Amino acid sequence: MTLTPLVYWAQRHEEIYLRVELTDAQVSETRPLPSDITVGSESCAYQLPVFLQNIDVQVHDKVLQFRAQGHGAKGQNEYEFSLEFLFPVKPEVSYKSTQRQVNVVVRKEKRGWWERLVTQERKPVFLAPDFDRWLEESDAEMEIREKEERRNRLRSARLKEPGHCNLKTGFLFAYNLVQFLGFSWIFVNMTVRLFIFGKDSLYDTFHTISDVMFFCQTLAAVEVLNAAFGVVRTGVVPTFIQVVGRNFILFIIFGSLDEMHNQPVVFFVFYLWSAIEIFRYPFYMLGCFNTEWKTLTWLRYTVWIPLYPLGVLAEAVAVLQAIPIFDKNNLFSIPLPKAIGGSLSFSYVLQGYLILMFLGLFINFRHLHKQRKRRFRTKKRKAN
Repeated sequence: MTLTPLVYWAQRHEEIYLRVELTDAQVSETRPLPSDITVGSESCAYQLPVFLQNIDVQVHDKVLQFRAQGHGAKGQNEYEFSLEFLFPVKPEVSYKSTQRQVNVVVRKEKRGWWERLVTQERKPVFLAPDFDRWLEESDAEMEIREKEERRNRLRSARLKEPGHCNLKTGFLFAYNLVQFLGFSWIFVNMTVRLFIFGKDSLYDTFHTISDVMFFCQTLAAVEVLNAAFGVVRTGVVPTFIQVVGRNFILFIIFGSLDEMHNQPVVFFVFYLWSAIEIFRYPFYMLGCFNTEWKTLTWLRYTVWIPLYPLGVLAEAVAVLQAIPIFDKNNLFSIPLPKAIGGSLSFSYVLQGYLILMFLGLFINFRHLHKQRKRRFRTKKRKAN
């Protein structure tokens, strides 16, 4: 008959903790040296300690298998159990045996909070919450926030040490400062021109602003590299979607078509882009030194709610206006085999891009909404 130990569990957003009530799961015995080993002129039979590890923990798909020899509820026996987790987990599992218990750590495949541990709604009889480590989701978020703050305080303390030079902080501050100055120049210049020239300023935006916009958006490719190499803690996919999407509109739609240079849609696209960035980059600048201005924080996590969808809508209008132009001049058209003849207009690519544009809007909007919710919910709970 299979003997099952008592198992206690708790979770965090990225890990699952199991505590198996099994003592002496790691045993030792002594074995004599081989008879042919001698010391001096006499044969010796010394007893050497040999440690045997008899714990077997494996994870396949969503199922964890545990087996060990130890002292449990039924005395010294072999105990085993299996758990089919609610969601996929990573195959790597770590465990540590002490004289009192076996501690197992399993990492979740995707970060998140599980409503229960196993697939079946009725948990196994041997499984119970580990109240010593148990946290609710809100408490776990608070724990993460506190750890980040402790790391930030330590980082700040190191920055204040005499002679300390943090190349990463200097690089990020300089990058965000340059981008802030660039987008601020764009925003202020366009605002002043709008008040002075009125509607006429809508038709020459590309000629007066494009050089600085080209510089800022080309430099924005650094953000994708920063996310990919872990220089900053942010998602690579949302960053890639935003940078590539903007550069596609700027270089392909506006930059390659002279007919688009005098279109009013250029004004709205540039103005909405810069209106978002003049709050985002100074927020990052202060973050380089673990400093926060509450008003700026609120603006950084709020102004995108109306401006980001409006920006995507303006970009979509620009693409729709460019489609008949590409049909007419055959720019970037794809030649077809001679047997078929003709060429495939680039406008078909733009039609597909319109679909991807709104898919990217959904992905990024969801990502930004999660960031905002996490930021303000954690701060509110901490204040309470």
